[in-house]
Amino acid sequence: MSWSKAMPANPVVAVAGATGAVGQEFMQVLHDLDFPASEIRALASARSAGKKIEFAGCGQVPAGELIVQEMTPESFKGVDIALFSCGAGISKEMREAVVAAGAVMIDNSSAFRMDEDVPLVVPEVNPDDVSWHSGVIANPNCSTIQMVVALKPLYDIAPIKRVVVSTYQAASGGGAPAMEELYSQTKDFLNGEELKVEVFQHRIAFNCIPHIDVFMDDDSTKEEWKMVVETKKIMGDESIAVAATCVRVPVLRCHAESVNVEFSGEVSVEAAREAYETAEGITVMDDCSSNTYPMPGLLAGTNDTFVGRLRKDPTVEHGLALWVVADQIRKGAALNAVQIAQLLLP
Repeated sequence: MSWSKAMPANPVVAVAGATGAVGQEFMQVLHDLDFPASEIRALASARSAGKKIEFAGCGQVPAGELIVQEMTPESFKGVDIALFSCGAGISKEMREAVVAAGAVMIDNSSAFRMDEDVPLVVPEVNPDDVSWHSGVIANPNCSTIQMVVALKPLYDIAPIKRVVVSTYQAASGGGAPAMEELYSQTKDFLNGEELKVEVFQHRIAFNCIPHIDVFMDDDSTKEEWKMVVETKKIMGDESIAVAATCVRVPVLRCHAESVNVEFSGEVSVEAAREAYETAEGITVMDDCSSNTYPMPGLLAGTNDTFVGRLRKDPTVEHGLALWVVADQIRKGAALNAVQIAQLLLP
């Protein structure tokens, strides 16, 4: 069933999980893109109700303070678009109320991504999929988003047979508490003090942890599984084989990925670079002579997906290797969701 309600030119937008790291980034992105909202509602848990959030303004909403309201099923009356970053459990709990109110839920959790009736959308890759939503659109996993943005221009040259990806994922993927743990552990390590491990499975300071989310029956992690199944759904091609290894690294915001792509036909480095130079949402940083390539520590706060280290992969008949970096909180979460919201505007 597709959605029949018309979206107003100046929608009422609710930000669910407004006090979290992604929720705060939703607010910043709405301002940065000057989203044409007529109202912004900041929603969060009961313990955050009454807090004041500084908002820089967008559309018809002036700059000033927003007062956080407790999120209840009644919170969505009169809402047109609900941007959710509250965790899968809360999203499932609130779905019926959001849709019954006539709002479109754009959900950042894993709750609905693989549901057959829910589009999984990256605007640079499959924007037309928003046309068949029935009240819920899913925002993909952060590591998947930047990879498919980088894959799409290449896929348009020749179908992709196989992708091998190793991720270098920032602490921000674990939310504000994870970022704080990286800060505090780094300080304690440098001061020779005992490190407290609470958010991650092991210490994150000066370390890499090859374990994101839970382990599954085949000894892969759920994060790795997400990259496999979400890539197929977003690209609309079940034949793409994906092998992923996901690693948490001591970086604050940007994820990096080493990606090897095998194609069904020839894709030259020159053709790939030309495709990237004209692709929406991609910036090429690829000049070995000047040591130019994307680095996660230097790209925080940016919107694009950055591609570099583009070269032939000589181990397969038709292969390329590349390095991909994007800000996990922006393109990997808040920015992608607001771009989805833009697709819904008349």
